[in-house]
Amino acid sequence: MYALFSTIDTALYIYMMFVIANAVLSWLIAFNVVNTGNRFVAMVGDFLYRITEPALRPIRRFMPDLGGIDISPLVLWLIIMFIRLFLSNTVYPMVAG
Repeated sequence: MYALFSTIDTALYIYMMFVIANAVLSWLIAFNVVNTGNRFVAMVGDFLYRITEPALRPIRRFMPDLGGIDISPLVLWLIIMFIRLFLSNTVYPMVAG
């Protein structure tokens, strides 16, 4: 059972890193630090967008308009952290115990 929970926790952690990478890359693109004309940057940006957008889209639907600030990655990050803590502190001890 530990292997299953460890795998789920690791997958959630990796997804959190994708969310952070997507947010950082979007800031770098917005501030014109990286050029999306570069094929590598475009490929990484497209990959991160395709990975994170299905989870971010429903959050953006319910978030109020804050002008140019998008806090949906932060909200998603907090949700994933809650799920990880819930699994490790509540579900795993009940199943393993």
